[in-house]
Amino acid sequence: MYLRKYPLRFAVVSIFLFVGFVYSIGFLIFIQIFRSAFLSHLAQRQHEHSIILEPKRGTIYDRNWRALAINLPVYSVYANARAMRQQHDIDVAIEKLSGILKIEAKQIREKLDKDKYFVWIARKMPEEIYRQIRDLKLQGISFIKESKRFYPNQSLAAHLVGFAGMDNNGLDGLERDYDKYLKGQPGRAIILRDARQRELMFDKGYAAPVDGMSVVLTIDETIQFIAERALDRMYKKYNAKGASIIVMNPKTGEILAFANRPTYNLEEASKSTPESRTNRAIVFTYEPGSVFKIVTASAALQEGVIKESDMINCEHGAYRVANHILHDHEPLGTISFKQVIEQSSNIGTTKVAQRLGPQRVYNYAHHFRFGMRTGIDLPGEARGMLKLPSQWSKTSIGAVPIGQEVTVTPIQLLGAISAIANDGVYMRPYVVKYVKDSQGQIISQNTPHILDKVISKVTSKRMKAILRGVVEEGTGTKAAIPGISVAGKTGTAQKVVSGTYSHAHFYATFVGFAPVENPQLAAVVVFDEPHPAYYGGTVAAPVFSEVVGDSLKYLNAGQIPSSDDDGSG
Repeated sequence: MYLRKYPLRFAVVSIFLFVGFVYSIGFLIFIQIFRSAFLSHLAQRQHEHSIILEPKRGTIYDRNWRALAINLPVYSVYANARAMRQQHDIDVAIEKLSGILKIEAKQIREKLDKDKYFVWIARKMPEEIYRQIRDLKLQGISFIKESKRFYPNQSLAAHLVGFAGMDNNGLDGLERDYDKYLKGQPGRAIILRDARQRELMFDKGYAAPVDGMSVVLTIDETIQFIAERALDRMYKKYNAKGASIIVMNPKTGEILAFANRPTYNLEEASKSTPESRTNRAIVFTYEPGSVFKIVTASAALQEGVIKESDMINCEHGAYRVANHILHDHEPLGTISFKQVIEQSSNIGTTKVAQRLGPQRVYNYAHHFRFGMRTGIDLPGEARGMLKLPSQWSKTSIGAVPIGQEVTVTPIQLLGAISAIANDGVYMRPYVVKYVKDSQGQIISQNTPHILDKVISKVTSKRMKAILRGVVEEGTGTKAAIPGISVAGKTGTAQKVVSGTYSHAHFYATFVGFAPVENPQLAAVVVFDEPHPAYYGGTVAAPVFSEVVGDSLKYLNAGQIPSSDDDGSG
């Protein structure tokens, strides 16, 4: 009776309920079929957080497995802003973190306002900072263990080693060039969280990181320290614009020390300047001056155009070549060819070069690898300039043989003097011995490699005697080492300023090797604009003497020279 009395109302309610039921069923079907992937992903994001597990970057060692660059464990702090449910939690975190980390409160608040599950607050903190924050037990603040690059010797071998950034990516030097070996492979882990965003455990998807490989250099940390100590002292004493030194085993091509000034602290690379990071020893080119006479002298002896005892008239310091008057640094009369090189006579050397002719001078310079790269395993090596004979002017025969109208790098000069020391055999210079993985397997390796035979063993022996005379009786006496025979050549080159040779700006150079009878070490020392003294024999030769002398004592007797210097330069 009641139902019959209100048929319209009953129909309306029934239709409403039916439509609601159909809508609910349809909506559930829509969610299950069309929105399931999105909602599942949303739920997964709320309860699972994927993090990248950083691998330990490989270590860079010297030849004796002493660490030059190493990674150590540190902690980074991050925030889960959604776990900070009360404004009080956020305010407390900002206040405490700002004070400890010395970061403006505004910067931290901007990060927390992003309402994300994960935002970095500070990366790779010192241990004491981590402990301070950990002990506060702040809501929504957690830590991840990472690793940070450290350079135990700070600036030692900075231009070789280079540096890595915050994310352990190599940014300069060998850190950059060998990054594919050093970096390793990152891992991955998923952290489960409950409804309150509290972390529970690692779950599915865990993949362990693969640590980077070790790179072992030819550098000897002790010889590197000796070289940098001596270079730095003279660099400061003579107010030089720049300086470079390279020490090499002439028989193998292994670089034992490699340094430039100015330099920088690898621990504070972000504060360095482009100039301080420039690897002058391989990228800077300059006219070498008289050190280039080793090429002319080697060519003359090899070609038989002169003997050591042949007399040459040096014209008392003035000699015309085409329309140019060539001068010596001091007037010389008639002297032997051996004395021409010992006293570094421009006129005597030019007269010998005229007997050789442009083509032969060029050929030997080319064999000594001037005008081309030495092949050292470092990027950015400059070629320098060596003009073809067809490009020489009438005065070039009085310029190129004495180190003008030609540009070189310090590494090219070292390669040339090392070839003379090594019986005429030119070895490719290199700085990396090998790359080794965590299982001890060698992945990549450099070995001694002959590039050329530039002069005969007989000519090499004759050149050694002449260059020994340079140190014992000529312009290089300050390169002498007590009790050890030394051979070498000085060079003092005017810089070209505004298209003309300057009388105030010079390069000072010394190249040499020791002992003469059985060369163990060869070295090049170059100073850019030293003053007030600027002669290679005055500025560069003493550095050679100290470095090679102390290094030979260390190598042969295991004695490390004492010093109050910490080696940071």
